[in-house]
Amino acid sequence: MRFQWRGAPVIVAALILAAFNLLAGCATQAHSAASKEYAPVVGQEGKDVIWVPTPQALVERMLQIAKTTPNDYVIDLGSGDGRTVITAAKKYGVRALGIEYNPDMVELSRRNAEKEGVADRAQFVHGDIFQTDFSKATVLTLYLLPNLNLKLRPTILNMKPGTRVVSHAFSMDDWQPDQTDTVEGRTAYLWIVPAKVEGSWRWGSARTYELVLRQHFQQIEGLVKADNKVAQFRDAKLQGDRITFSVIEFAGTGAVRRVFSGRVNGDTIEGVVKPSNGTGEEKWTATRVLD
Repeated sequence: MRFQWRGAPVIVAALILAAFNLLAGCATQAHSAASKEYAPVVGQEGKDVIWVPTPQALVERMLQIAKTTPNDYVIDLGSGDGRTVITAAKKYGVRALGIEYNPDMVELSRRNAEKEGVADRAQFVHGDIFQTDFSKATVLTLYLLPNLNLKLRPTILNMKPGTRVVSHAFSMDDWQPDQTDTVEGRTAYLWIVPAKVEGSWRWGSARTYELVLRQHFQQIEGLVKADNKVAQFRDAKLQGDRITFSVIEFAGTGAVRRVFSGRVNGDTIEGVVKPSNGTGEEKWTATRVLD
């Protein structure tokens, strides 16, 4: 006697169809999840700060007061959704880099750069701002907390003199800004990294000068001698690697003011000197006297 289960093909077919539908459903859900872009939320937690974007108007002003040009290299520390980097690349044609700890934000920034057509100039990396090299920047932007600014300050002060640093909202403690600006109730601070000029300097041939400089960031004061006679050191200004000051020398009943200006390059200052009446101009080169 032969036994045949005529319902088996139907049941098998039903099982195959159910499995196919399950797989298709999973694929649809996976595609839906993949197509849903990451959307950051204002106030969300980050590594060191919560995320609050800088208003676009202030982003543009920060880049303006930094006097950004196409020759600059802009780096944004904690670049968030990438708006500062993208604005720099789009408006000024610069190369720009964003350093961001949140990998989802990095991917979002890259998509935003693609949409704005600047992905070739606006780059983003996933990294810790305290462990990533940003020393090549000529313009550095940040929106961090005061304690983080202070922690970064030694590194920033070792950057190339003349580097412009712009911070949204928060200062650098006793390093006073070179410029402050406000847009829509938001404040931006600008610092220009000063050259290191503290120490003793000497220059001259027909007349010999000795200058001892003391420095507190971009603020400088000095004691000067001309031909071993005490003179007055006035009107000193240090901006990046540019230095200017006046020396007033006394001779008999009169006084002569000479205005020195120059560029600092390590242990050398080279520039021009002219009397206060503006007639004549001579070159001068000072050398730091090393102990």
